[in-house]
Order: sequence, then C-alpha cells, then structure tokens
Amino acid sequence: MVSSEHTSRQFDAELEAVRARVLQMGGLVESQIKLAIESLTTGDEALMKRVIEDDHRVNAMEVEIDENCNHILVRRQPAAGDLRMIMTVIKTITDLERIGDEAQKISRMALLLTKRESLILPRYHEIKHAAELALNMLHNALDAFARLDIAAAARVVRQDEQVDEEFRAIMRYLITFMMEDPRTISTSLEILFVAKAIERIGDHAQNMAEYVVYMVKGRDVRHVTVEEIEREARE
Repeated sequence: MVSSEHTSRQFDAELEAVRARVLQMGGLVESQIKLAIESLTTGDEALMKRVIEDDHRVNAMEVEIDENCNHILVRRQPAAGDLRMIMTVIKTITDLERIGDEAQKISRMALLLTKRESLILPRYHEIKHAAELALNMLHNALDAFARLDIAAAARVVRQDEQVDEEFRAIMRYLITFMMEDPRTISTSLEILFVAKAIERIGDHAQNMAEYVVYMVKGRDVRHVTVEEIEREARE
C-alpha cells in the first residue's frame, strides 16, 4: 500500500514537471515573438539575428518534453485523464515549436526589409496591432492550459476571428499600396509574409486552446464551430 502511494506521488510529480516545462517553453516562445516584432519595428539587426539563432532553444525544449512524455507513456501506461494530459502536452509543444518557427520567419523577413532601398514603406502599426492580438491569444491559451480552464480556452478560439480579420485588412492595405506604387511590390510581399506568420501564430494558439477542451472534457473540438465550443465550456 505504501509502495503504491509512493508510486502514485512519483507519477503525479512527473506529470506536474512536464506541465511546468510546457509553460516554460510557452514563455520562451512568447519572448521570441515579442523580440521578433520589436526587431521588425525598430530595424535592430542584432535583435533579428538573436531571434533567428535562439530558435534552437525552442526546438531543444520540444525534443526534451516529447522524450519525457514518451518515457511516461512507456513506464506508467497512463489512462483516462492522465493519458489525455500527456497527449495534450505532445500536441501543444508541436504548436509551440511551430510558433517559434513563425517568430524566426518574422525576423528573417525583417532582415530582408532592412536591405531594401529607402522607399516609402507601408506602416507597421497594423502589423504591431495584429501581433499584440496573437500574443494575447497565446498567453491566454497557456493560461487556460495551466488552469485547465475551458471557458478561457473557448475565448481564445473566439479571439482567432479578430486575428484573421486583421490579416485580411493588412492584405487589402498592402494590395492597394502595391497598386499605387509598383516599386514597393517586393517590400510589400515581405511584409505580407510577416502578417501571414502572425495569422499562423493565432491559428496555433487556437489549436492549443482546443487541446485544453479535449484534456478536460475528453472531446475533440478541432473541427466544430466556436459556438459549440462555448456551449461545451458552459456544460
């Protein structure tokens, strides 16, 4: 009996350690996005290169957490809620790694933009606003994961509509800009790649929020409407 309780406490500690590492990885990814946007808006090439070079840290954390999860699956053979938690972690770190890739992409585009001739460029105000929305989604998705809060997760899914609308507005603005001055086409396309990276960050944050609903409720809500997810959160 004592041995069984000890094993159970060890298992709980392992699960908690994995959850904590996911949140640490999330914090690193949040920092990468903030620095990428800062490097873009300030033209700080050293910061751009730092974001690009630091992507390996995100990748290493994904590998480490994934290996820890695999060890738990093999040694503990979790069931029910514990199994869902491990599966959620594995999926979540995949999305976090991809968000890290998007941050790196933003800094790569920022480096290209610094090499452009000094033409009149589209404003970065809209880009910065969209990035703030996507960052807020990511932060809230991580918070929902930490607190197992499906109501918060549902709000993240709803937020993705705002990020998508911001992307569409930026795309319309850039198309107009390119039509008015064809010399800016290459630059505008690079900024559009940045906007698309931000939109993808929102998509990954939405995925993470949907995994929280799965972890808590045991229901896969990846392909249902946001209204259905909100109903699920109320039940």
